[in-house]
Amino acid sequence: MIAIQGVRAVVTDIEGTTSSLAFVKDVLFPYARRSIPAFVRDHATQLSEIASEVSVAAGTESLTTQQMIDILLQWMDEDRKITPLKSLQGMVWREGYESGQLHGHVYEDAVRGLRRWHAGGMRLYVYSSGSVPAQKLLFAHSSYGDLTPLFSGYFDTTTGPKLEAPSYDKIAQALALPAQSVLFLSDHTGETAAAAAAGMQTVLLARDSQTAADSGAAVAHTFDDIALEGLS
Repeated sequence: MIAIQGVRAVVTDIEGTTSSLAFVKDVLFPYARRSIPAFVRDHATQLSEIASEVSVAAGTESLTTQQMIDILLQWMDEDRKITPLKSLQGMVWREGYESGQLHGHVYEDAVRGLRRWHAGGMRLYVYSSGSVPAQKLLFAHSSYGDLTPLFSGYFDTTTGPKLEAPSYDKIAQALALPAQSVLFLSDHTGETAAAAAAGMQTVLLARDSQTAADSGAAVAHTFDDIALEGLS
């Protein structure tokens, strides 16, 4: 058991932390890749702002619909963390969740931990490379029901890259809390290192033996291994 003191808010990653990497890789991404071409063609007016952002990111003044689709699919294949792509994925996934084709995966131990901390008065937040709408959809349509009432807020790549300390500075500022009173949970050693560099407390979720355990962060295998001291 890892005892963490002085925490007033918990910020958690999603992929590999609250939710299976396989769900994102084997379910969400393939669904988005299959759906993006038709979605882009059918929602041209709705996607005008995203189209402009894709053009800027691609370094060109304008793109045809097919060029935009090709670039988006290329970014997906390269696993690029680009905001317009993440925003579009969120729109596509919304249709999937609302139609019942998708159900968000959340680990049972994560649900237990989040509910326990929320019941104890802890403020809970999410910071993921997926867009805020996509984050909310996953938790709203989880196999354990709607988990969004547990969270006080969400952060995505519009805050900044997850491997850079200033992103975590911005989160602490947004929470109006000293960084040392914020606990960040992630399965990625680069992310926990960046959060630690910003002054946050960190726990590395090592759900499998392949996760590096020599990052300097405290290491837990599940949310059950984490005890937040001083909860009301």
